[in-house]
Amino acid sequence: MKPKFPINLPSLTSNSQKALTLADTKKLGEKQKGKIRYSIYEAFYLFEQKKADIFKKNKLTEEQIIREFTKKDKEFYKKYLIFRYLRKKGYIVKTGLKFGSDFRVYEKNSKHAKYLVFPVFKNKINIDEFISKNRISHSTAKKLLIAIVDSEDNLSFFESDWIKP
Repeated sequence: MKPKFPINLPSLTSNSQKALTLADTKKLGEKQKGKIRYSIYEAFYLFEQKKADIFKKNKLTEEQIIREFTKKDKEFYKKYLIFRYLRKKGYIVKTGLKFGSDFRVYEKNSKHAKYLVFPVFKNKINIDEFISKNRISHSTAKKLLIAIVDSEDNLSFFESDWIKP
């Protein structure tokens, strides 16, 4: 088994050579001042893929990591399911904060995101929020990807795009 590299809480950073390499080859994390900074989803993905361990003084267990990340986002695990699914389909998934979405999604080797992802839980969608997300997607030349996570953690995706009649 290849050696794992450390990701440290609360900063979610690593300065290991393996982290730097993965940032270049797999587009995981963002380079900042000689370190790689990860989103909670990227960090957990690397942990789950057995490429990294996560530390807060000591190495954390999976349960401890989920508990820590759920403090940052109460829907962490459900959003992580979306992140993981899209990564496994070959997409590059980054945070979508500056676009008012949870994730922005890139096709491999693309400089511009194709989708903004809007997660929906408990099969409820607020129409005003949907319209708002759709307008942001359209104004930034992206498509809206609605990701529904049901009560059994099954995923369904719906694409929304503006059309000209």
